[in-house]
Amino acid sequence: MCRWLVYTGSPIRPEEVLYKPDHSLIDQSMHARMGATTLNGDGFGLGWYDGPTAPGLFRGVGPAWSNRNLRELSEHLRSGLFFAHIRASTGTAVQESNCHPYRYRNWLWMHNGMIHGFHKIKRELALAVEPELFWHIEGTTDSELMFYLALSFGLRDDPPAAVARMVGHVEMVAARHDIADPVQMTIATSDGERVWAFRYSTQRQSRSLFFSTDITSLRELYPDNPVFTRLSDETRIVVSEPLGDLPGAWREVPESTYGIVQPGPDVIHDFKPEPV
Repeated sequence: MCRWLVYTGSPIRPEEVLYKPDHSLIDQSMHARMGATTLNGDGFGLGWYDGPTAPGLFRGVGPAWSNRNLRELSEHLRSGLFFAHIRASTGTAVQESNCHPYRYRNWLWMHNGMIHGFHKIKRELALAVEPELFWHIEGTTDSELMFYLALSFGLRDDPPAAVARMVGHVEMVAARHDIADPVQMTIATSDGERVWAFRYSTQRQSRSLFFSTDITSLRELYPDNPVFTRLSDETRIVVSEPLGDLPGAWREVPESTYGIVQPGPDVIHDFKPEPV
């Protein structure tokens, strides 16, 4: 499986969360505590928003912990919204086009988990992708196909409904092939303004996912912590596993839910697949 992180809020250099915390994403690439695998060395990716154009994207096939270009970029880039992902392949090739996050116009998408029995139903799933979107698919992963299915089912208009239809379609196709418990996922997606994060699995035993506690509450808990004083009230981090052990800093996302990180109050709703 994989580990991933979304940061949104006051513009910072990505190194602040990729490298500096005790259990940073780079540390998780070698020493994951909550993932299906300890090592996540089958590639990495960084996607960031820094203006009105499409998000930037930097991906590599080697392990994140030894990539000098990732370190260099993360020390100099500044962004108020970025995605970072470290990959542990579930069977598809280790190649750049299979590294997350994926990008379509102003949208980013990344995934931890898998579609069980993907090789048996890949072709049937791919046929549901809209023809004008299909040629944008570059890699061979279930994760990227899930993205383009969600786009085909209306991601740009209603992300929660589109992801629910995508999952419902995968489960329906898998059932026809007698594949049990096909979907395992935590997913993050963004249009550059809001972030949607989903935690769901068919068997209701999903991979871990956490939101950072709101900054106002953290300032009250830790009034002398300089990090919390310089970040805006809107700052949030969504992670596969916490970046450290600071009491009260992280809240687990409930099973079968999705959250929206946005200006103003964030929200969490129940998530249920929808038949297509």
